[in-house]
Amino acid sequence: MRSGKIFALSVALVAFAFPVAAAPDEQQLGKAAGYPIGTRGSWFYDESVRVGSFSNLDKLLAHYTLSKSASPLPLAAAATEPKIEYRFENASYTLDDFLAHQRVTGLLLIKDGEVLFERYQYQRNAENRFVSHSMAKSIVSLAIGMALAEGKIASLDDKVAKYEPRLAGHAYGETSIRNLLRMSSGVAFKEVYDGNDDLARFSKLRIAEGSVDSLREFDAREVEQGSRFHYASIETVVLAVVLRAATGMTLSQYLTPRLWQPMGAEADATWIRTKDGLEVAAGSFNAILRDYGRLGVLLANDGAAAGKQVVPKDYLLDATDWHRQPDAFAPKQATPYFGYGYQFWLFPGEKRRFALLGVYGQSIFVDPGEKLVMVITAVAKNASVGRDSLARERDALWRGFVGHYGTW
Repeated sequence: MRSGKIFALSVALVAFAFPVAAAPDEQQLGKAAGYPIGTRGSWFYDESVRVGSFSNLDKLLAHYTLSKSASPLPLAAAATEPKIEYRFENASYTLDDFLAHQRVTGLLLIKDGEVLFERYQYQRNAENRFVSHSMAKSIVSLAIGMALAEGKIASLDDKVAKYEPRLAGHAYGETSIRNLLRMSSGVAFKEVYDGNDDLARFSKLRIAEGSVDSLREFDAREVEQGSRFHYASIETVVLAVVLRAATGMTLSQYLTPRLWQPMGAEADATWIRTKDGLEVAAGSFNAILRDYGRLGVLLANDGAAAGKQVVPKDYLLDATDWHRQPDAFAPKQATPYFGYGYQFWLFPGEKRRFALLGVYGQSIFVDPGEKLVMVITAVAKNASVGRDSLARERDALWRGFVGHYGTW
């Protein structure tokens, strides 16, 4: 009976989840070809297969499955959609304007656990599993927090080599878990998404040599660890290596009963895996839009769901409150805008607001005070959306959403 009600609710939500106009750049993104899925070599860079690939990655690559909850968290639909407006480039816009401007595949707004707005573009729908890209980094952080609470990790100030001796004597092996969480190992690593950077080199090495051996290839520390923020996806992979060594489980095995099911996921999620059995970790998690919303609701409730503390609250506050970070990681210090916590992006302003972000526009924005969640899946033109208008307009929309219910 409960499953029937959830199915009926899903149908009701989908009923108002269709676009009202043509989405941007449909032909460039593969509409005429039916939004095809790319190949192992093309799916990340080729925009003509971006829509299909970003919503079907687990049909292309080997993966683990995180099984859904037996009791999904209901996401009731609001009786009416609120009129959310935002200011961008000296003009006022609506949610439909945002969809008309940006290459968004899915947009979901939630307040107090209730769905206010849900839309899909490019022939995507509520059943598609959308790739997280680097939003997955924040999920890895949650696993580290849980392992810490369980005593499987003794301290965040432990060095990696305590858990993975094969990295002893190497830069990442001598880095603390805390400094990896803050992307502050000090190890040289260039990540610009051009196919020729250190990220591409590391990805190729992982296929040939495995994760641990590949990590040893990056051994030059430029600055003292803990002294600066420097974004490097490889550091999340080190955290995944620590998690497996500490727990004896993959991220997917560890998080299915501890996160995905307790938070009330309605559908299975998947995580692309490497040849050595580790998840990609720094990205390639895949879930339906509403389950990303449920993750946001869990975080907005300080890690609690259905009366149970799923994510340790103190760890989550340490991870997402910029006031708890050293000055180098504060907003407008770590970057010109965001601060950085434990694999979470931290908004400026006195109130605690934070984000999970991935390349090409993937986003979960969370305001715990107002219990607001905004989820965006996207197929932006550039991996680094700061090169597009998406990053600025997305921020403007978020501020308009927050301003509708509270103050910045």
